[in-house]
Amino acid sequence: MPWTFPYLDETEELDEAARASAAGHFVRLPDGYTHYELGGPPEGEVVVLVHGFSVPYFIFDPTFDFLTRFGFRVLRYDLFGRGLSDRPKLRYDVDLFCKQLQDLLDKLGFDGSVNLVGLSMGGAIAVTFAARFPQRVRRLVLIDPAGAKAVALPWSLRAASLPGVGELALGLFGSVTLLKGAASSLFGPAAVAEFQRRYRVQMKYKGFRRALLSTMRSGMLGDFSAAYRAVGQNGTPTLLFWGENDTAVPFVHSQIVRQAIPQVVFEPLSGCGHIPHYEKPQEVNARLLAFLQAES
Repeated sequence: MPWTFPYLDETEELDEAARASAAGHFVRLPDGYTHYELGGPPEGEVVVLVHGFSVPYFIFDPTFDFLTRFGFRVLRYDLFGRGLSDRPKLRYDVDLFCKQLQDLLDKLGFDGSVNLVGLSMGGAIAVTFAARFPQRVRRLVLIDPAGAKAVALPWSLRAASLPGVGELALGLFGSVTLLKGAASSLFGPAAVAEFQRRYRVQMKYKGFRRALLSTMRSGMLGDFSAAYRAVGQNGTPTLLFWGENDTAVPFVHSQIVRQAIPQVVFEPLSGCGHIPHYEKPQEVNARLLAFLQAES
């Protein structure tokens, strides 16, 4: 049996009782339950929002609310291992996350093409999905996406690549590192406190840190440049947002994405970091709406 670190704050099971008391909806997929929210008119054009490495679907609050008001059918969901989705004992690689997205779309009856929005690591998932299933992606939106090249991690998370050491590092320092990192782009103590309160909910359910470790060890913060080039070759209309002050995925990586996807519409954003749609929602939403409403 492999050694596991006793994460003392992971005290609860994600079971039927937990799901019954939670907001949103749950659907049973082949690899476990997925937590999701679906809003907007049923006849609206579908937009799917894919969050990043560890912050669950509430990171898309401004985007979800805006797009539903403008008549889009908007789906957001928690990746496996995050939020209130299950933490299956599987390898948390791009195959798992693309399969989760494919299974979710199939289960909810979205068999046509959708507009796909990916944030950070969700960008790597979205671009891989668009490369593998170009017929299912009408338009692609990337927000400070990971995967143009490998992402540099803080020392406590780099240690996760070492068996045993990673479990210890995430156990001893992980809570502080994750909470600080999750809200590092926000300004003002009130905003940070509320953001961290919502983030902390997922941390009490068993399997959260195991999922994060597997994600890091399975290459999800590595190089997805081949998928970016494939999207460039298949011609999928693509919009790229990037905060000029991003310290998580540096702004200079945007040059690689632009070279790989010649048809990309590039929207650099000054005065914000890794989550520009959350930091400057009015500015981002206006440009996003124009892209989604443009004739193909």
